[in-house]
Amino acid sequence: MNLLHDAVIFLAAAVVAVPLARLLGVGAVIGYLAAGVVIGPAVLGLVGDVREVMHFAEFGVVLLLFIIGLELQPARLWALRRPIFVNGSAQILISALPIAAVAYLVGLPATPAILVGLVLALSSTAFALQVLAEREELTTHHGRAAFAILLMQDLAVIPLLAVIPLFAPHGDQGFDPIALLRTVAVIAVVIVGGRYLLRPVLRTVSAARTNEIFTAMALLVVTGTALAMEWAGLSMALGAFLAGVLLADSEYRHALEADIEPFKGLLLGLFFISVGMGVDLGLLVEQPDVIVAIALALTAVKATVLWLVGRAAGLDRRGARSLAIALSQGGEFAFVLFAVMVNEAVLAPQIVDPLIVAVTLSMALTPLLFLMNDRWLLRWLPPTQRPFDQIASEHHRVVIAGFGRFGQIIGRVLRARNIPFTALELDADHVDFVRRFGNRTYYGDASRPELLRAAGVEHADLFVLAVQDEAASLRIAKAVRDMAPSLRIIARARNRSHAYKLMELGIRDVMRDTFDTSVRAAGEVLRGLGLSEAQVRYTTETFAEMDEQRLFEAFGSHDDLDKMIEMAQQSAGELERLFAEGHPKDGKPPKKG
Repeated sequence: MNLLHDAVIFLAAAVVAVPLARLLGVGAVIGYLAAGVVIGPAVLGLVGDVREVMHFAEFGVVLLLFIIGLELQPARLWALRRPIFVNGSAQILISALPIAAVAYLVGLPATPAILVGLVLALSSTAFALQVLAEREELTTHHGRAAFAILLMQDLAVIPLLAVIPLFAPHGDQGFDPIALLRTVAVIAVVIVGGRYLLRPVLRTVSAARTNEIFTAMALLVVTGTALAMEWAGLSMALGAFLAGVLLADSEYRHALEADIEPFKGLLLGLFFISVGMGVDLGLLVEQPDVIVAIALALTAVKATVLWLVGRAAGLDRRGARSLAIALSQGGEFAFVLFAVMVNEAVLAPQIVDPLIVAVTLSMALTPLLFLMNDRWLLRWLPPTQRPFDQIASEHHRVVIAGFGRFGQIIGRVLRARNIPFTALELDADHVDFVRRFGNRTYYGDASRPELLRAAGVEHADLFVLAVQDEAASLRIAKAVRDMAPSLRIIARARNRSHAYKLMELGIRDVMRDTFDTSVRAAGEVLRGLGLSEAQVRYTTETFAEMDEQRLFEAFGSHDDLDKMIEMAQQSAGELERLFAEGHPKDGKPPKKG
């Protein structure tokens, strides 16, 4: 009954706090934290055993690392070896030095001070990755750098757990070869089993064609690996990550991810709530100056080091700043490592308690710092961009802005016909990638007049606007219109609303995303239902023609919702009447008039 009672409280707190936090623009993590503080012992006291809740909720971090591992094939992981080991080690060591120095100056002995520095140098994997995922920044340059550093931090937990007991006052255990052998054996079993045994087992389970059993198997893989690693004295999260990596290139990767994702989301939310529940508000009231000073100093030191590491790794100022904010907090492993230090009498509880509250406070600062960065810092400190590439002086007849999937198809067709073109792309990583395939692509923001001039827009015959982002697309269209009013622009539109905004700028050649593909798919559906080829062709061609006609007829009235609804109903009725009359035998639409 108590379990059901607690579950209702957790769910109710999350349902109320998270939407409210999103409404206020501070992110879901702050909502979970606030909910934990309110229902925890410091305020309402609705849930009693905070430590037990946190121990269970840490499984959310385990599931998170498993899913991240599924996204990383071993080859990709090997490609990240430099960011992981060089950048990650640099961040830990350089951050630990000033923290340990301050700890030593305030009275801690040298060894405990060094350990405190190393523990506080670790960031929160759960917080950082969740915030980056909410902001859709995991795949950015700084998002990948953050992941690499976090992975190195998770690896660093292993030697820290092994080293702390050696510095205990009664630490005479010394080197334990049996423990080392057990650790190596477990890692070997996980690697070999994950590589050669799991796939046949998953194949057998999937053959049963019972979804809930496959879900149970997915959870068994994660929990079994995590418990095996914990028994070997390693991090459960690291074990789950390793299992994910071993299954990353298997045919069951997407099915496993789909089954684990709901559990991961709920348990991560529970983890954040449990962190909020653990905040000792009484201690914060008693020592506000000390705890706030520790949290701010910790955040400032780590952010500074991370900014320097980011710049050294090749990030621009904006990316380095985002990296610094994302990993500036203390980590969840601080709770575990500080508990071990207290148990081994390396540190006294009265020293650890304020540090734990400060770590929790630093976590809460992360979404707020991102909010400040988005709303204020970017106005005062505009991002510095790499200067646009120098473009060869010869001017081509076609300029393409945006060289993603849409732009690349157009470029491939032009290249096949030996028609030269100039492609502009804002994503520097993408530019470097497509150049490997021999595409002449230049980095730069196509809304900048100097770049358009360098690309020869004033001398071009056609400008292809293939940018997906609506705001960027409109900026570029306006810039091109200002520079070359008579230039024909063929523009990609995400939807009908985007198309109308482009048409307001005088652009008539507008291609809507997925429209042609959807019409072709509708044709396949009709074929599957037994309609003849002539009927299918007549239906799809007529529908496409009339929809395009309605797009232009509605222009000028597109802000009038009632008018748009009336026109849509009229168009639908006309199509129904037209198709009800039958179709010509040759499959061609009837001539109008």
